Amino acid sequence: MAAKERLEGSKEFDFHARDFDRVRDLIYKRAGISLADSKQEMVYSRLARRLRATGLNSFSDYLNSLEREPDSQEWEAFTNALTTNLTSFFREEHHFPILAEHVQKKKEPIQVWCSASSTGEEPYSIAMTLCEAFGTMHPPAQIIATDIDTNVLNTASKGVYNIDRIEKLSAERVKKFFLKGKGAQEGLVRVRQELRDMITFKQLNLLDHSWSLKGPFDAIFCRNVMIYFDKPTQGAILKKFVPLIKPDGLLFAGHSENFLYVSDDFKLRGKTVYELSSLRATTGNHSHKGSL
Repeated sequence: MAAKERLEGSKEFDFHARDFDRVRDLIYKRAGISLADSKQEMVYSRLARRLRATGLNSFSDYLNSLEREPDSQEWEAFTNALTTNLTSFFREEHHFPILAEHVQKKKEPIQVWCSASSTGEEPYSIAMTLCEAFGTMHPPAQIIATDIDTNVLNTASKGVYNIDRIEKLSAERVKKFFLKGKGAQEGLVRVRQELRDMITFKQLNLLDHSWSLKGPFDAIFCRNVMIYFDKPTQGAILKKFVPLIKPDGLLFAGHSENFLYVSDDFKLRGKTVYELSSLRATTGNHSHKGSL
């Protein structure tokens, strides 16, 4: 059929089925993301912007340039363009009381890794939870927030949001954790400096052979990112989590993710909350090398 040969031929740029297949192959190899057939329109829309920015006239030329220069900066823009970053403060809210209860039992400094931080709402929600759990704006805790997308990390590190992003938060939380903009900044809010000081933002690709992280962590948030990976990739990532999580540590997953069918390293503790399986908790190697 003609539709298989060329996708939406009336568009600004020619976009053939073979181009879409090449994009799927490249983003899978680069970031482990498996693009479904239904993502054709999304791929065209987002990468058409990159064609305009680079001055290239066809998807074929654009993809050829990526393959010719595997270390070019355009790879970062390509990856960023195809990364989905839907998030909100206290998304999947049931996780945060569980985290609070978990850390309150501990006396040593707390370490939490947010492995898909997006624009920062999730790590800031974790920071607020830790402040509330310890009853102080300076809890004994450190949060590492990573993402493959450097654009969203830049937004996250600034901690500035449109005021409608916090409309579902309680008045108490808004007053305690945010500063409202005035004058030219009206309509914006900034996360308080105490929260920002708790978080280290850094770029990290979960598909990288090694991660520049130093555990072990009391909790790892890996929510709504595994759905973009196939099961072998999910299993490989979960196996790499094992030496980075404390024997009693918690792994938080997204509402549509189920790790039980891809790994025996973790067992289900509650609704989308996992802990190390008994064998892993007693034999896990916590000597993972690396530095923050």
